Amino acid sequence: MPSVKISASVLNSDLSALGNEVKRISDNGIEYVHFDVMDGEFVENITYGSAVQKSILPHTSAKIDTHLMVMHPGRQVKLFADAGSDIITFHIESECDADALIDEIHSYGVKAGVAVKPNTPAEAVFPYIEKADMVLVMTVEPGYGGQGFIHAMTDKIRKVREEADRLGKDIDIQVDGGINTETAKLVKDAGANVLVAGTFLFKSEDMKKSADSMR
Repeated sequence: MPSVKISASVLNSDLSALGNEVKRISDNGIEYVHFDVMDGEFVENITYGSAVQKSILPHTSAKIDTHLMVMHPGRQVKLFADAGSDIITFHIESECDADALIDEIHSYGVKAGVAVKPNTPAEAVFPYIEKADMVLVMTVEPGYGGQGFIHAMTDKIRKVREEADRLGKDIDIQVDGGINTETAKLVKDAGANVLVAGTFLFKSEDMKKSADSMR
């Protein structure tokens, strides 16, 4: 299994000081800035677009982990690739040709991830494991930060890891939603290695200590 990495979700940061917040992420040794993009259609909430992502690039040395929670991700991937994404993840429940979209993301020199909501079975991502760089298993319903972890998702993580192992693919499995020191252990044991956290990191007194506790 690949090494454990942390992705800090700025959805739960002080958005009025976003430059300083993303600097904190890299200053504390966290590998990724997790940038949640919501369109008000795929999920109810609306967050921010590619111009905001581009504006943070000078303020952090962390890699940019873009999570498209949008109905039409094909309209957005070039915009975010141009805005500095290192990985772009889209939902297979969205309106897209997943195979073609993975190819397009790769054509920009960006890694591609596929995401599934809690009610979508693990098997839905199996056809894309060999081609994608990451699978994101949502451990809360997407759309809002600060929700509680759905424990039943550990079985889904385990199924994705087992299928990846069967295929001989050393893929990253990311989890997003309700991740803290306690739930980090559960998802890592199930096979996840990229842990997204927002509230837990940004509300902690010591961000580095909190991130290390998750690892």
